[in-house]
Amino acid sequence: MLYGIAAATTALLLAALLAALLRLPALRFGILDRRRQRPTPLLGGVAVALVTCLVAAAGEWTRFAPLGSEIMRLVIAAGAVAALGLVADVRRVKARFLIGGTAVAAACVVPYGDTGILLGLVAVGWIVLVAIGFKALDHADALAGTVGVLTAFGVGICAAAEVMDELAVLLSVLAAALTGFLMHNWHPARIGLGACGSLFVGFVLAASAVMTRAGHDPLSSAAVLYSLTSLATADVLLVALSRRLAGRPLLRGGPDHLAHRLRRIGLTPQGGTVLLGVAGFSGVLVGVLVHMGWMAPSAAFWVGVGVLVTVFAMLHIKPYGPRRQPYFPVGGAVRPPAQATSSQVGAQLRVRNG
Repeated sequence: MLYGIAAATTALLLAALLAALLRLPALRFGILDRRRQRPTPLLGGVAVALVTCLVAAAGEWTRFAPLGSEIMRLVIAAGAVAALGLVADVRRVKARFLIGGTAVAAACVVPYGDTGILLGLVAVGWIVLVAIGFKALDHADALAGTVGVLTAFGVGICAAAEVMDELAVLLSVLAAALTGFLMHNWHPARIGLGACGSLFVGFVLAASAVMTRAGHDPLSSAAVLYSLTSLATADVLLVALSRRLAGRPLLRGGPDHLAHRLRRIGLTPQGGTVLLGVAGFSGVLVGVLVHMGWMAPSAAFWVGVGVLVTVFAMLHIKPYGPRRQPYFPVGGAVRPPAQATSSQVGAQLRVRNG
């Protein structure tokens, strides 16, 4: 108990300090997210991943909190995923390599002895989906970090209920590291998670949830796992449907995520993060209650209904606006280029040039 508190406090302070220190190197070497209105340094994920792994390894090394072989394998695999994400932050990496590398790491941590081969392969796919979902949540300031903290607490409670103390400590350290990072990531963000941090967080949370539910009834496990990560999967579903309906490539970026659409209807960045955080907390709460046996697994059905209603409502908010085109005043009237003939445009230019 005392070690868990000390480890979480250490992780919070170290992550806050390291995120502040890594901001300058990110700016110096141009490791930035240029998709936003403000280019944001992307080495915050390094702080979260490095602090989480180091604090967890310190517990193993000092024997105050031995991790065991399964948890140590999880930490190593998550570190490899973070390294892959860092490469993607520094230089362009094709999405299939990110997905493939994450899938290989996931295949190394799934407890096949409890899940079986078939369900184990399903679990691998689900871990990859959640990791990609958290990467997608990194489109808004503080959103991925906020959802990550809430989910880490939820999965940690489930792990503690299963007397998986080592896993619970790891998740508390992750939650603390994310909290320290959020000190620099609230709008306007001074540093971002990037692919390194978002993939790391999603991978650890999804793999931990799978390890916690291993050996339980598959249907109830699916309900718990889905509820714990409903917001991340909702964003992936929304983006996939939106780009499919618009005829855009699935892997082509765009302002079509949840927070983007909330901004279009007038919410502030902070308001959108808070609203989505509350939505994520609702799903996590249902997942914890179902895992504890205080709520029937059918409660996850209503989480799914809420996600579908939200996704279809958000689809009506059009994110792909037409490009602004110049207008040519001809004869005292304003006409778009499609209506102005070449002779009219030429006459207008001759008049302007005298």
